[in-house]
Amino acid sequence: MDTDTVRSPAPDEAAGRRREQRGWYFYDWACSVYSTSVLTVFLGPYLTSVAEAAADADGFVHPLGIPVRAGSFFPYAVSLSVILAVVVMPLVGAAADRTGRKKPLLAAAAYTGAAATAGMFFLDGERYLLGGLLLVVANAAQSVAMMLYNSYLPQIAPPEERDAVSSRGWAFGYAAGALVLVLNLVLYTGHDRFGVSEGMAVRICLASAGLWWGAFALVPLRRLRDRRAPDREASLPGFRQLAATVRDMRRHPLTLAFLLAYLVYNDGIQTVISQASVYGSKELGLEQSTLIVAVLLVQVLAVAGALAMGRLARRCGAKRTILGSLVAWTLTLAAGYFLPAGAPMWFFVLAAGIGLVLGGSQALSRSLFSHLVPPGKEAEYFSAYELSDRGMSWLGPLLFGLTYQLTGSYRDAIVSLVGFFALGFVLLARVPVRRAIADAGNPVPERI
Repeated sequence: MDTDTVRSPAPDEAAGRRREQRGWYFYDWACSVYSTSVLTVFLGPYLTSVAEAAADADGFVHPLGIPVRAGSFFPYAVSLSVILAVVVMPLVGAAADRTGRKKPLLAAAAYTGAAATAGMFFLDGERYLLGGLLLVVANAAQSVAMMLYNSYLPQIAPPEERDAVSSRGWAFGYAAGALVLVLNLVLYTGHDRFGVSEGMAVRICLASAGLWWGAFALVPLRRLRDRRAPDREASLPGFRQLAATVRDMRRHPLTLAFLLAYLVYNDGIQTVISQASVYGSKELGLEQSTLIVAVLLVQVLAVAGALAMGRLARRCGAKRTILGSLVAWTLTLAAGYFLPAGAPMWFFVLAAGIGLVLGGSQALSRSLFSHLVPPGKEAEYFSAYELSDRGMSWLGPLLFGLTYQLTGSYRDAIVSLVGFFALGFVLLARVPVRRAIADAGNPVPERI
């Protein structure tokens, strides 16, 4: 009788889990358009051109009286957005675990980011400060929302499903990015036929990403469920909870070792994503339409790459698969230094290499970390993960911007990122992940 009582809800629980998983995929579908159309393709070159229009005779703008080379304004704004996220995310993560109410916090972060992105429609003329402000708000809000979204993974997928579920989420995101980029390409290349200027076409593409984000965020907000908070965390508010999280993480040094490795190599990934279009536009002299096609190629191949690397992880283990992807990242980025200017075909080859490893390296890192989280501390620990994912990804853009400011060469700036992947490989290779999973109190999968 007891056995029947335990087993009878299983089909309903499985169906409910599948429903949540499908809803969870749709947040990647909703917000990845921001990462693709806004951060990767349009905003970098466009905001740089707006800053250049506002620059003095020496090519500098002066936000708050500080002299900044116009070409460095965008990466500096990305760094500032990440620093803001560093402050906010641990507090939101602690509140989510303390109250068990992730969905209202996810909704607030998602719609703040979507509204700021839609507001980019008004970025014209010399309004580079407005563009920087909207970028800081949107990027920080996306980081907070992604932290909450990622923290659902260990709750909606058992250990044996997480690589596949995480990879499908990334695939959904890249599919949405590809679809919207096709629409962006049609509008941008045919802006004369649509009766709008080139700048207006860019602003429409930017704003439409915010509308897409807000519309499709409704799906996960309807399907995901809040879980009751553990009683032991109910009395710890604000910064006390943050301090308790830091103390708790010190009890899991192998989890921290993984986070350090991820912090390093993901900093390189995020910087490549945000600065690739600036490099292609300003250093290689490529047209905006060429950059759109290149990023579209990345999106299409990233869908296949995420799914293929998810299957590869089932055979070789997630850690080995990630290490292989870091080797590919290092070789691809080093090759980017030697790309000839005005040669779209070689840029497409580079984009193909990035696309094949981009989705898989991110998806498998997320699923691998989910095994290292102590039960009941998902949002807290994923706030630390998001600090490594986006929250600590300020060093790469800062290094990129400083290198350009000092040398005036985007080639030097792009090659400066190679070290992130090489060092990340060394640090990850030293992490005994099976022991780390056991130390966190989780079951160790047969292959990891």
